[in-house]
Amino acid sequence: MNASALEAPRIPQRRKGSNLEKWGWLYMRLSGVLLIVLIFGHLFVNLMVGEGISAVSFAFVGGKLSDPFWQWWDVLMLWLAFIHGANGMRTVVNDYVLNVKVRTTLVWIIGIVAALMILLGTLVVFTFDPCPAGSDPALLASFCSEL
Repeated sequence: MNASALEAPRIPQRRKGSNLEKWGWLYMRLSGVLLIVLIFGHLFVNLMVGEGISAVSFAFVGGKLSDPFWQWWDVLMLWLAFIHGANGMRTVVNDYVLNVKVRTTLVWIIGIVAALMILLGTLVVFTFDPCPAGSDPALLASFCSEL
């Protein structure tokens, strides 16, 4: 076989438009790093600062969720985790489900469930009432008695 008999290698053709798989891959790496920071910060504050795990109660959660900083911290953690998990599940479905209709249906279900859980979780964080009417004052955060 001489060198002139070899065919030139095939050059892959780039499709027009955005490459969603590349953006999904990049999102998984970036969100994973950010989630590590958010989760370990969350665990450190909840379990190690102050009185530790014995201080975690309704009043503790109410106090945290009445602060906009912690609301946004928890919402960012929620959004990143659900999108990260849904993207991972989408990747598994794309890799292992061969039937196109079943794969499309499963991917849509994953997306709808993730979007619904993100919406409900966000509503809980931003509409949480740390001082519900008629509750035992001993169980509520200290600032509730001032209201």
